[in-house]
This record gives sequence, C-alpha cells and structure tokens, in this order.
Amino acid sequence: MDAAPQYPQPMVEVKNVSLRFQAVEAVRNVSFRVDTGSIFGLVGSDGAGKSTLLRMIATMLRPSSGSISISGFDLAAKRQKIKNIIGYMPQRFGLYQDLTVDENINFFMDIFGIPGTERKKRKEKYLGFSNLLQFVERPAGQLSGGMKQKLGLACVLVHEPQLLILDEPTNGVDPVSRHEFWNILSNMQKEGMTILISTAYLDEGERCNELGLMHNSLLLDTDTPDAIRGQSSSLEDAIIKRIQEVDKELINDSFQF
Repeated sequence: MDAAPQYPQPMVEVKNVSLRFQAVEAVRNVSFRVDTGSIFGLVGSDGAGKSTLLRMIATMLRPSSGSISISGFDLAAKRQKIKNIIGYMPQRFGLYQDLTVDENINFFMDIFGIPGTERKKRKEKYLGFSNLLQFVERPAGQLSGGMKQKLGLACVLVHEPQLLILDEPTNGVDPVSRHEFWNILSNMQKEGMTILISTAYLDEGERCNELGLMHNSLLLDTDTPDAIRGQSSSLEDAIIKRIQEVDKELINDSFQF
C-alpha cells in the first residue's frame, strides 16, 4: 500500500471554531488553514465576525468550541509559546502619541526583549521599510494617519514574528499610504513571513494568495481571488452576489413552514 502523501504543515489551522457572547454567536463553526509563507485575507460585510476571529487566533479571546493551532502548537495548550511567534496589530493600535517615533519603537523593543546588538539593526530595517527614518524625532501624535499605521506595523515587526495578524490596518488611510503599506507586507512575505489580514478594500484582497469570505458569523468560501471572482466582472461583484445569494436562502428558509 502506498504511503499517504505528506503535506507541509500550515502556519494556522482553524477547526470548527465558534464563539458565543451570551445569546450572540459571533463566529460560527469556522474552519480554514493558512499556508506557511502566504498572505491570507479575510473579507466580508461589517459585523461578519472577522475581527473576533482574528482576536481568537491572536490569543486575545478563547473559542467557545473548536480548536486553533499555530505552527503546529495548539493554542489552548501552548498559549504563551504562540504569543512569542505572532505579531498582532488591532484596528486601533496602541501607539503613545506623546512619544517620538524613536521612543515608540524603543519601547516595543524593550517589551519584546530585543538585545542591544540587534536594536540598531532592526530599528533601521523596519523604520527604513516604513520610510520613517527621517521622522524619528517627531511625536507619533503629529504623524499622518498612514504614517501612524506604518509606525504601528514597524513596532509589531521588531520581534520578527513568524505570523503577522493585521485587522483592517489600512482602513481610512490614503491610497498612497495603502500602497506603501502593502509594499512592506510584500517584502515581509518574501522574507518568509506568513500574513493573516482582514481588509475592507477588495483591491487589497486581490494581492492575497487566498481569501476567506465571511458573512453573518460564517465563513462562506475560501479560495484564490481569481477563483472567487469566477466569471464576474470584478471581485467586488462576485462577493456581493455571493452574499446576496446567502441572504436570499436565509429569507426563503425562514418562510418555509
């Protein structure tokens, strides 16, 4: 009998995960995997459960049921170990507005215990990626929205996580800054980092290796952007059509007696 084929271990594996807040089921029976070294994007309607799902993967919330593993480690059993290999940037990242760019990134290097021999090299690398080296003396509160997001990303990256989790990091950011932000992500992927990101912009969804479409707490589909687009004229049209189909089915089911 032939041996079973060996598949590479995914960076993230989510199996039948649900999360309930009293009577509200925020995430319902979600399963998917994120391949190591890929960019996986979560898209969908507001309130679909994307942020809640990312917070569970980032160890901020415990699932009501199901399991999550990261780099082969079960989240429930190896929570602290997992925290050391992920970087998480929520929608409202906690920069210190009265500290300078330099002071903010030094603060995060202190938190992550970056040794003295590495500090200068990592500061130059990640502030350089972010085009912030010329602004190191500027208080974070005086940066533009796009520059704040890039500084936030630099602060998350200083401990060089294997998995980067980003919750709508470019929401409300100008198009030029969004483009620069994604150039940084592309560079990090080339260096081997795995990226899990939710986004409100479907042009960003096109830049992902794989997409997960969420709606009403459910993960409807996971596939490449091209496959989800199918025969539709755009990814946006395909996603709207898919959501409308699901909503129509729910309405029809509710009126069946």
